[in-house]
Parts: sequence; C-alpha cells; structure tokens
Amino acid sequence: MAKAERTKKASQRSTQAPPAVGISAIAVEGYKSLRQRTEVAIRPLTLLAGANSSGKSSVMQAPLLLKQTLETSYDPGALLLDGPHVRFTAAEQLLSRSGKRRLSDSLAVTVGVSDGARVEVRFKQRPGMGLDVVEMTTVRSDGKRFTVRAGATRDEILRLLSTEEAVKSKIIKTVQHISVVRERCFLTLRPEASWAAFLVTLMAELGRPSPAIMSSLLGIIHVPALRGNPMRTYRTSAVGDAFPGTFEPYVASIIHHWQVTKDIRQKQLGAALEKLGLTWKVETARIDDTQVELRVGRLRRGGRRGAHDLVSIADVGFGLSQCLPVMVALLAARPGQLVYLEEPEIHLHPRAQAALAQIVVDAALRGVHVVVETHSSLLLLGVQSLVAEGALSSDLVALHWFSQNDDGVTEVRSAELDDAGAFGDWPEDFDEVALAAQSRYLDAAEARMARR
Repeated sequence: MAKAERTKKASQRSTQAPPAVGISAIAVEGYKSLRQRTEVAIRPLTLLAGANSSGKSSVMQAPLLLKQTLETSYDPGALLLDGPHVRFTAAEQLLSRSGKRRLSDSLAVTVGVSDGARVEVRFKQRPGMGLDVVEMTTVRSDGKRFTVRAGATRDEILRLLSTEEAVKSKIIKTVQHISVVRERCFLTLRPEASWAAFLVTLMAELGRPSPAIMSSLLGIIHVPALRGNPMRTYRTSAVGDAFPGTFEPYVASIIHHWQVTKDIRQKQLGAALEKLGLTWKVETARIDDTQVELRVGRLRRGGRRGAHDLVSIADVGFGLSQCLPVMVALLAARPGQLVYLEEPEIHLHPRAQAALAQIVVDAALRGVHVVVETHSSLLLLGVQSLVAEGALSSDLVALHWFSQNDDGVTEVRSAELDDAGAFGDWPEDFDEVALAAQSRYLDAAEARMARR
C-alpha cells in the first residue's frame, strides 16, 4: 500500500466521534492499598498497568461498589458489599490496613464526568453495623458545590442551601422540618411531607448527584477477567443501553438481537474476530424463549461453503469464548459509556494481543470510554504504534502505572503520550522483565555451547 494511502486511512481512523458526557475521573481513598487519596483521569482510552496486587483493580472496584448498590432490587444499606462486581463479607476486608492493624474506619469515592459535575461520598464503619454514608459533596457542571452531612440540623442545612434564587430560598426557609436521608449509597434532603411536590424535588436535586453521574455509573459495562466456560446454550436476557451486573450473561442475547434486526454490528463482530485470527462468523440459534445457542465459523477465515461450516462455541478453542464478551461490549457501548475490561488479552495468542489494540482504539474513536486493565506489553505497544502512525491522537490516551511501596501503599504514576506514541520510562515488570528473561536464556545457551 502506498504511503499516501496509508496516511489517508490513518487520518480517517483518527477522526473521533463528537464527545458525549461520561466518566472522566475516579478518586479513591481508604480502600485496600489505596490509603491516600488517589485520582486517575479517564480518557477515551485509559490503560491500567502494573504488577499483580498493585492496586489496578481497586481503583475501579470503588465505583463498581456504587453501581452494584444502585442496581440491586432491594435496599442493601450504604454499600452492597457482596454483589456481582465486587465481593466482600465484611467492611474490614476493604478498608485500608497495615498487616493486622486497620489504618482507617472510612473510605471515600469520587466520580467526575466530562461536563464538570462530580460527586464525592464518604463512608464510615459503624461498630457492629457495617458501613454508612456520613458525608457527600456534589459539584454541579457550573462549579457550584454542595456538601451535606448525615445528621445535619435544620439550621446547618439552611446555611448550606444556595440563595441564588431569592424566591425559592425564602420558601425553603419557611420549612420547619428538614432532614438528611440516605438513598442507597448517597445522601439527599427531605422536607416535611406536607410541602409541595416542587419543593421536595428542588431540595432533593440540591443534594443528589447529577443525572449525568447517575447514568454514567449505572451504564458501566464490566467485563471481568473470569468470564466463565463456553456453554452449549445461554439464557436469554434483555438488550438495552444499561447492563446490570457483569456483562457476560448478555452476550448471546445481544448477538441474537443484532442477527434478528440485521444490525451491521454482527458483521463488524465477525470482522473483528477474524482480525484476531479466532473465527470469521458468529451466529445464534434460538432454542426457545429461555435459551440461545452460539455457533461460530469452524475456520478462522471465510471460504467456499464456509457460511454453513459452523459449530457450537463449546467445540472451539477457549480463547474465542473469553474474547467474545470483550468484542461485543466494545461494539454495544454507546459514546460516553464506560467499558471496563479486565485482562482482555487472556487466552489470546501474542499475534491476537497485538491486533487487539486496533479494536480497542476503534471503540475509543467512537467516543466510548474504554478502561483496560492489562499485563500485555504487546497490547500497549500496539496502542503506541497506532499513535505514532497517526491513527490515534495522543491526547485521547491515559496510561497509569500502579506499584506498591515498601509499606504496601499503592502509588500511581500517570504518563502522557507524545506524538510518537512514547510513554516515557516503561515499568520494570514489562520490558525489563522480558529483556532479562531473554538475556538469561542467551547466557545459558552460550555457556552450554562453550562447554561443548
């Protein structure tokens, strides 16, 4: 392919969709090894890298705790500890500690979205009662801040209320009874029941997180590292914009929906899987109202009579069933929606890991906020190459290196790419480890040959 044509195609790929409001920052304090307040920026493509147990998962588990608390069908209290995304049985398991000594009885989670709105919620352990919400600060998109504390008195609440609208302010001051109440993992204001509905709504909006934050939290698509074994049939599920729980149970029904509605994303899915060298086609067969079968092309490339050469996904390599939720999530997500991928490279051949970079970047260019937790230097190098080739703007990428100091505290080093795709210094657990392993082998082989 001529250089001019490659440059033209790279320019076309690098055109990003118009930005949509989505999660732009996450901060955590007092959670496991994140003892001090740790904030990471979320870009259209955010890469989390570092050694095992360095804190990569922890920074994403905090907002997932909020998500699973909001999604459950009953009120679990301030935080649902044992849910589909994060599983604990006691608050002590998630609070920061040093050895057997607990360092804090509270944790704070902050979520910011790209229109400037933010919410910070602080939780505290109550003796014998688990965690409770003790304070919440909301920041509106215009920069106005509002902090409310559990148990605040009427006079304390009135001093906090905005006076920018004099008429509403005067009406609010006539309310005799105002209380701070918990709504799942957040706090809100509640005046006496006899007051007009508009006043109840107004006061609730003053304390409640913005609609953009709520929809962004509930819209998180979580593809965990453990994605289950391939099955002969899959239970049907609803197909929409939000996916409560983890994403794997929705995959078969989403593909079936694309097939029935002749959605172009079914062909895009096949093309993406072919690029990875796994298969070239995915189809579904409806068994009944409760079950769907997934069938895939037996060959990695399409050919003569290939359209009918399909087998159950349970009869092909394990890598395909592990990669399929990743591919479907990236295609199903809408602009602004956050897709959190834990080790998308798992069970993939090195060639497929390198090719995965383009597929992840394509989703980011559509405006999806893709967060990738990875141990794959090939995936990172693929992203660097796409930046250097002009297929991806460097300001759309954030890379956060996670490590632990001698006290077990997570430290995060964030890197900005330059136009050549360089991150700066690589962490020792990537390139230096690979080079050291190669050097060890070459030294051993050379020594063996010398002895001969």
